[in-house]
Amino acid sequence: MIEEEKITTKQGPPHFIPKLKGKKVIIRLISGGQPATGTIEGYNPYEILLQTTKGQLLVFKHAIATIEAVDEPNGYKPDV
Repeated sequence: MIEEEKITTKQGPPHFIPKLKGKKVIIRLISGGQPATGTIEGYNPYEILLQTTKGQLLVFKHAIATIEAVDEPNGYKPDV
């Protein structure tokens, strides 16, 4: 009798979110509407804390359709 080896993979959090911490992103929600633009301040297994121009925004990960990093050119300084 031949035994089949079962390969199990452990599902963990997406590995790209820690790389985006402190960077400007655009988050689009599954429900549609206005995308949220801001800087990722923190995260946990269920939520992402986004700092926007209007204040902090807590986004539940299950509601996110896409996260897009906003590339700023080298030497770019936003107008204040």
